[in-house]
Amino acid sequence: MIIWGFIARQVRRWNAYNRTIAELSQLDDRTLGDINVSRSEIRAIARNAALMVA
Repeated sequence: MIIWGFIARQVRRWNAYNRTIAELSQLDDRTLGDINVSRSEIRAIARNAALMVA
């Protein structure tokens, strides 16, 4: 049973990672600048967001 919980958590993290990348990638450079994010930081932000998922 523990393995299923681990797999479910990894799937939720993967979904959060992909969703964050998709949402931030849709923003234009000006909007990203307004929130202090550069395009090169999107993947790192997505990784951090995925780690926050329980």
